[in-house]
Amino acid sequence: MGWENRIGQHLTTEDCMYAVGQGALAVEVRARDTDILGMVSVLHDPDTVLRCIAERAFLRQLEGGCSVPVAVHTDIQDSQLYMTGAVFSLDGSDTLRETMQTSVANSGAEQAGELEPRVGITAGNVSGPAQIRAEKLGMDLANLLLSKGAKEILTVARQLNDAR
Repeated sequence: MGWENRIGQHLTTEDCMYAVGQGALAVEVRARDTDILGMVSVLHDPDTVLRCIAERAFLRQLEGGCSVPVAVHTDIQDSQLYMTGAVFSLDGSDTLRETMQTSVANSGAEQAGELEPRVGITAGNVSGPAQIRAEKLGMDLANLLLSKGAKEILTVARQLNDAR
């Protein structure tokens, strides 16, 4: 767009993470409408699909929703899906942040995914095994944070949100 001269600062993952699925666009289709699912599959960006699957699996494993203080950052470089996830107390005094990665490389033998939804995403034109690895990455990262006390932080945050 030619706006590079307007950039005053690049925000790093350390400075700014985002909400799960932030910025991704979706088309909602009935789960069993294979004709329409096939038509809209050409709109999928494979990297975005894999990133969203990992992010949504992370949030689901944390039993989070739109009002929990959870943030993510995902990136794909050299067929590696990198994911940073964090859980925060509402006042920011407690933070748990971890990063993990997995390969999303498509070996020549891998087939596109079947029309089986993963965390609410159906992407028939994206490698099925890569989708499985992305989902596992999100779950594994959430489990790592849970093992370090994320559940307690989120429980307090939910209680404070409910009291409002």
